[in-house]
Amino acid sequence: MLAIVLLIGHVSYCSDLRSGPSVRKKDRMTGATDPFVHHPALRGLIADPDKSFFRNFKPSDLDVRMKAMGREDGWRHSENDIETARLTFLADRFDQDLWVFAYGSLMWDPAFKFAEVRRARAPNHTRKFILKDNFGARGSPETPGLMAALDEGAGCDGLVFRIAKEKVPHESGVFWRRELLAYAYKPAFAYVTTRFGEVQALTVVANHGADNICPDMTREEQIRYIATGKGFLGTSLEYIENISIHFEAMGIEDNEVSELLAGARSYRSL
Repeated sequence: MLAIVLLIGHVSYCSDLRSGPSVRKKDRMTGATDPFVHHPALRGLIADPDKSFFRNFKPSDLDVRMKAMGREDGWRHSENDIETARLTFLADRFDQDLWVFAYGSLMWDPAFKFAEVRRARAPNHTRKFILKDNFGARGSPETPGLMAALDEGAGCDGLVFRIAKEKVPHESGVFWRRELLAYAYKPAFAYVTTRFGEVQALTVVANHGADNICPDMTREEQIRYIATGKGFLGTSLEYIENISIHFEAMGIEDNEVSELLAGARSYRSL
């Protein structure tokens, strides 16, 4: 997804999201040479980073599009501020592998190059469909779309990607420009569990101070936005269908995703 997101100067925020016992099991590195060794079924479901729209994406690429939609200057942070925030937030992470937790479109289009992918669960967070997309990615001001945000909760299934340490300086920039562009998300570190142990992963969480984070949406609004939202990246229906496809491949059952998908398909058939 094109997340319209960024938080500047909230480095301390990550500590609020760390959860679990004070003594943690160290992750057992698998020595994987094939990124898909743990989950071969994902090989055809995750886009080649080199072919991703976001691979060489710059925030300024969207300025003309946003202006045509009536957005005033200031809808995003400057590229200098975005880069400064990344370097500050990850200051002590550039000499080690970086794990990234994905719960939405990062699962099928991460854009960054990774050395390993695993099924993962963030035990103290949940996926909430509360990001109202009226910025043109999968919706518009006239017909908003809907995407997911990570929030506090009872557990969220997804994928976790490992970026090899020598690639972190470059690949984390791809992630940051993709996900932390304006205001809807904030960067955070969260512990996630995998079959091979627990890892601390970079992720993005809902910024409840952003105008397009709407936790009070009704179910009817959510379904309508998913069914009708369309933007330059595709439709909101395709977005949730892709989540469902990845969950199928991983054997994950998620009632929220299933109910919203069924509701949106029913709405479109009316």
